[in-house]
Amino acid sequence: MHTSRELTLARLPSGVPIRTTVHAYGEGELVDGGDGPELDAPEDAPVVYTQAAQHGREVNGTAVLRRLHERLVGEASETGAEGGPSAADLDGTLVAVPVADPLTFDRVSYTTPESLDSRQPNMNRCWPGDPEGSLHERMAARLWRFAGEADAIVDLHTGSPSMATHTVYMRGDEACRGLAEAFGADLLLAEAAGDDADTEWDERGFAGKLRVAATREGIPTITPELAHSKEIVPEAVAAGVSGMVGALRHEGLLAGEPDAWDGVVARNHLGRAIADDSGLFVPEPDLVVGDRVTEGERVGEVFDPTAFETLQVARADRDGIAYSVAREATVTAGATLVGVAERIDEE
Repeated sequence: MHTSRELTLARLPSGVPIRTTVHAYGEGELVDGGDGPELDAPEDAPVVYTQAAQHGREVNGTAVLRRLHERLVGEASETGAEGGPSAADLDGTLVAVPVADPLTFDRVSYTTPESLDSRQPNMNRCWPGDPEGSLHERMAARLWRFAGEADAIVDLHTGSPSMATHTVYMRGDEACRGLAEAFGADLLLAEAAGDDADTEWDERGFAGKLRVAATREGIPTITPELAHSKEIVPEAVAAGVSGMVGALRHEGLLAGEPDAWDGVVARNHLGRAIADDSGLFVPEPDLVVGDRVTEGERVGEVFDPTAFETLQVARADRDGIAYSVAREATVTAGATLVGVAERIDEE
């Protein structure tokens, strides 16, 4: 079974509603409630919640949910729906929101303009939201009515073209680790939280991420980061659909076991090579995301575009995996040139 309903997340100052669409597949269905759509699902069957485009320029997750929709409801399209499980095969309910933040989606942006939400311009810093708060806090609270009742959450995001596809989960949480492995990305990044995290974690408001808020409520949650923003990349979409099927199998919504995982686990938000000064960055020509680097290894240089002198020879600050490499040459002081994820599990 498949049902969908339009959901009003909040209203603009003019009174224009901010709307999105919620889909439900499987045993549960969306019904009209007193304050918008509600999920009516069997109490003894698992519910998985997934969303995409919480940051509006990250569109591959939306394409993933479209392709998954085609597979579950058996619709063909010009993208070529693949064979596979249908909604009738789901032993439980999948709730999907293809565009979690219409404000940033319409602007192809990561955050909203200050005029719309000066308190929380980044929706992924204010979960579980506040029904009486700022615009983004109200939107998050409205979606939390679905996410907060789930047994597991997959929050689909998209990295830059220069970032390796990976899945982030809460370090030390085995339920989250199992869900991350089931999604199947070769690289898993374990992110510390709270007192165990570094200063940057607190300064950037990471406690308000959907993944962190949900995990703290006992809901296993992962954040897959599919490669490329602003463009739909077939390889990223295929990886996302495969990952969603693996997650649904892991949670018991689909029969069978997810594919065995054999990848790398590393720590998130630790290592990096930082620009000491502004200029033009040229990475080492043979450096690509996913490469292993060693502490002190040269990863590129920053030079003065007017005087031509080298301002910095950039070097890795630790052994690990180069999971991001800046490809936009113009950099400012303090920018990340190369992100280095420190391995936890050695081969």
